Amino acid sequence: MDTRICQTVRFEWVNMLNVATLHAVSYTIASFSTVKIFIFYVIFYGCLAGIFIGTIQAMMLTLSNYKPTYQDRVAPPGLSHTPRSEKAEISFSKQDDNSFDPYIRNLRELLEPYKDEKQTDIQKFEDCGATPEGYRNRGELESDIGIRKACRFSRTLLRSCSGTDDKSFGFKDGKPCLIVKLNRIVNFRPRPPASNASLPAAAQGYLQPNLIPIYCTNKREEDAGKIGEIKYYGLGNGFPLQYYPYYGKLLHPQYLQPLVAIQFTNVTLNEELRIECKVYGENIDYSEKDRYQGRFDLKLLIKS
Repeated sequence: MDTRICQTVRFEWVNMLNVATLHAVSYTIASFSTVKIFIFYVIFYGCLAGIFIGTIQAMMLTLSNYKPTYQDRVAPPGLSHTPRSEKAEISFSKQDDNSFDPYIRNLRELLEPYKDEKQTDIQKFEDCGATPEGYRNRGELESDIGIRKACRFSRTLLRSCSGTDDKSFGFKDGKPCLIVKLNRIVNFRPRPPASNASLPAAAQGYLQPNLIPIYCTNKREEDAGKIGEIKYYGLGNGFPLQYYPYYGKLLHPQYLQPLVAIQFTNVTLNEELRIECKVYGENIDYSEKDRYQGRFDLKLLIKS
């Protein structure tokens, strides 16, 4: 009897040990498989990362730090204006300084780099003429010349819109100024119109050699006669070619874009007017999808 009991107990212990051993072996195999899978994915994704980094490095070797690779796909420059506002609308009251203070701050910020005292360093700036001249070539983009000098542009060229005599830029008198510039494109050379044929009849007197003309007018027929006289201030009252080409931030860090100030001197008060401004050149086009490509339009409302 005792012998049978001992055999039974022994058999049960053996079974328990076998089961425990089986579980341990299964766990070890499962853990080993997990480790192998982990190592596989580490190597797999490491190889993918290496291929990706190698591809990027190879592509970077084909790119220049100074010269755009695919500049033939760049659209003509945009025409931007200051002050900017939401929904391209400038609205203010002559009697309320707070209504036009944000516009004045925008103009002051834009003109800060154009102060004469900030353009005195002869290592960085040079005089480029008092009249419109041809392109100022400063070597190839990838040459060994290094940093290029920038043409000086004095804010006094903007006369009534310079902010030196009239600190309100005409807003307080209901004669607001806009300051306009062509957006920067590396190595872009705008070409003036070849003849008056490409200009509106009213703007044909603005054609000059070495100058990109700008002209503003009413956008809606019903606003004709309500905008009054528009004055243009700047070097040649347009964008002179000696400020081009632009060599980029690395080679042309002090570059100053030429500016044109536009002043509306006799706008009909208390009416919302639509005004459109355009620049004209052989390689300047317009797009219905981009309202600022070579032009802009805005709403102007001056309250008495």
